[in-house]
Amino acid sequence: MGSTKSSPSADRRARIEAARKDGGGGADKVVVAAVVVVVAIVAVVGGVVWSSRSSDTGSGGTALPKGVTAMGAGYRAFADVTPRPGAPTVDVYEDFQCPACAQFEELTGSTISSLAQEGRIVLVYHVKNFLDDNLRNDSSTRAGNAAFCAADAGRFQEFHDRVFPGQPEQEGTGFTDADLAGFAQAAGITGDALSTWEACLDSGRYDAYVDSVERKSFEDGVRGTPTVRFDGVDQELGAIASPEGFTAAVEAATK
Repeated sequence: MGSTKSSPSADRRARIEAARKDGGGGADKVVVAAVVVVVAIVAVVGGVVWSSRSSDTGSGGTALPKGVTAMGAGYRAFADVTPRPGAPTVDVYEDFQCPACAQFEELTGSTISSLAQEGRIVLVYHVKNFLDDNLRNDSSTRAGNAAFCAADAGRFQEFHDRVFPGQPEQEGTGFTDADLAGFAQAAGITGDALSTWEACLDSGRYDAYVDSVERKSFEDGVRGTPTVRFDGVDQELGAIASPEGFTAAVEAATK
């Protein structure tokens, strides 16, 4: 008798159960240091009941962002920049609804993008959506899809950098279509490119890709956001959550 394939919802429930076991059922506390101020932020990865609704709809088919070669793979920012010899690969795992990610981006985002543009790091984003289930909405997936629609217009980073400061004051409120359109316009997407972006957003072109990144990152041991890895090695956020700390860590990791 053949085996029965589990549903996407069942798969995601299994993943959260695994996260509960790994995290002891509580919230993971991420401590971020900014110069002389220590900000305590909570990134929830366990101890919650996921909605039976799953964002694993596959509505975007098999569409991949430009430069991504497989489902689940990260998206390299500034792909046109030639890395310097020995530059480390920096993998950044984020969920657009994650307040801790917004804090981390506020402290280090401009430094990270500058280092990538200078070729001192190879910057790879992994846009996750686990908070859709925790918060019972679909805003992480929609914002992720919107960011990759912006990538089609050559504006991924600009869009990415506007989403986190634009998070609603109340976590769980989510992003409206007007919010996402505002981020796109602020990122410099206008005219025909904006119309194309809107059609991409409405179709959920990259929804399945965002789902696949969530699944793959979980399989790779990512249990909270933000998670930052240098050449595959997890970094202590408190040590890299300042321009000086992040730059020093990059220099130490440069071969």
